[in-house]
Amino acid sequence: MHTVVTKAASKGKLFDPKLLIGFLVVAILLVVSLFTGVYDIFGAEDGGEMFAITRIPRTIALVLAGAAMSMCGLVMQLLTQNRFVEPTTTGTTEWAGLGLLTVMILAPQAGLLTKMTVAVVFAFIGTMIFFLFLQRVSLKASLTVPIVGIMLGAVVGAVSTFLALQTDMLQSLGIWFAGSFTSVLRGQYEILWVVALVGIAIFIVADRFTVAGLGEEIATNVGLNYRQVMLLGTGLIAIATGVVTVVVGNLPFLGLIVPNIVSMFRGDDLRSNLPWVVLLGVGVVTVCDLIGRTIIMPFEIPVSLVLGILGAAIFILLLLRQRKIG
Repeated sequence: MHTVVTKAASKGKLFDPKLLIGFLVVAILLVVSLFTGVYDIFGAEDGGEMFAITRIPRTIALVLAGAAMSMCGLVMQLLTQNRFVEPTTTGTTEWAGLGLLTVMILAPQAGLLTKMTVAVVFAFIGTMIFFLFLQRVSLKASLTVPIVGIMLGAVVGAVSTFLALQTDMLQSLGIWFAGSFTSVLRGQYEILWVVALVGIAIFIVADRFTVAGLGEEIATNVGLNYRQVMLLGTGLIAIATGVVTVVVGNLPFLGLIVPNIVSMFRGDDLRSNLPWVVLLGVGVVTVCDLIGRTIIMPFEIPVSLVLGILGAAIFILLLLRQRKIG
């Protein structure tokens, strides 16, 4: 197994001079994000305080959420051997939302940590159901897999909507799934740092995910515990998705488009692609957030709306490309 893992890890260079250019571009975008907004942080007396309370936490949240959801999409695509899956096309986000709604119904006064924990558990259960379904059913067409995931997610979303209607929480449910960084403030976003630990864990076990992506038979033949790796991957995806859903909301198509764009240029080696996936994910979320904040200023458009439009367009292009290749 060590030989196979070593070969998988040596497909691409981890550090590339072009990566420095990417870091510079993303850094510029983040600086622009820090100084974009209606409130005059330079002219107002409490401008410095508002900068620390709102702008810095929001920018940090952009980095953490963008990186986490992009990495989740990359891992999920490897484990399912399908380029069209990610948390929002497999029902994982809907399951996390159902968990969040359950907490709000049963324990309205619960803290953020409790909401996050239940959302992670529900996301884990939903992702495991999806993976178990794929193992039971032989799906040859690559497009069938995300369609099944979207159908499962629609069922879970319908259950959430019904519960929200019965408990008069439909408006709250809509706000949670809006996917916006407007409510990110100091003291309310710190739990997002958990996804940084998820990213570190993904990087540590990246080679094992790459081997597992070759299929159960090959992974088992080289001595890899396939089911253990799948369970670990599912757990990491659930944690990141649950945390981001609780703090930020739904970020559609991010985990789909970013890994696919990176794979087009760099292949499928998870370890060497991770820095690029993180950079592109952060950059895409930041650009979409800047568009949402400026297009109808002083009002804001949820980043999920901008990201959904962009992601849907790129998703269609990927489908057309797949059809041309296949």
